Amino acid sequence: MNTQVVLITGALTGIGRATALAFAKEGARLIVTGRREEAGQALAAELRAMGNEAEFVRADVRHEADVRAMVEQTVARFGRLDVAVNNAGTEGQVGPVADQTVDNYEGTFSTNVLGTLLSMKHEMRAMQPQGSGAIVNISSVAGHVGIAGASVYVGSKHAVEGMTKAVALEGAAIGVRVNAVAPGPVATDMFDRFVGNDEAAKQGFLAMIPAKRAATVDEIAQTIVFLASDKAAYLTGQIVAVDGGYSAQ
Repeated sequence: MNTQVVLITGALTGIGRATALAFAKEGARLIVTGRREEAGQALAAELRAMGNEAEFVRADVRHEADVRAMVEQTVARFGRLDVAVNNAGTEGQVGPVADQTVDNYEGTFSTNVLGTLLSMKHEMRAMQPQGSGAIVNISSVAGHVGIAGASVYVGSKHAVEGMTKAVALEGAAIGVRVNAVAPGPVATDMFDRFVGNDEAAKQGFLAMIPAKRAATVDEIAQTIVFLASDKAAYLTGQIVAVDGGYSAQ
């Protein structure tokens, strides 16, 4: 039975929700966070109905007070923090660089980059005294390749991968592992928005994937669960691409 204490940001939809359910099936104790109170409480109730200890904490990762509080409430509730999954993210406004705005940059980077940085800051503060812990950041194939028309999003995910490696070096000697999962296209509402809700564009994107399909959210979730487990005890500072072979080309 997995009794890890797991904190997941952006847990209410897509990969975050699937990850919460995957950890719940393993028996973990969960704190799920997001910005929508009603949906969050419903998810926590669903997890408890599966037999798990679970709570929802409303948090917006763009605000340090919220991030500090979600970590403090996790430790207050369960006494420790074993696993943190920093999943909260946004695709922002996709389009040519000539059309990009300061507002889109600030909105995208405040969630994807600042949110991840603040989360790791406070998660590391909780894990360091324990001498153990695993942090899994959610990047993207866009974290290590370019995608035309997505310069701001690509830049934000490159930053996530750089921070992951840097913080992994800080954590290695004290028993805290830090890795990132970099999905290719995943069957989520975010992917639909990313391609402009255009079915032809979607199929064109998928045609470039050697596996010829999008990942399921469960496939990404299972990779996250593995990275957080003792089976990955010597794995840190890595970006694990789950992209149907896209980045192998």
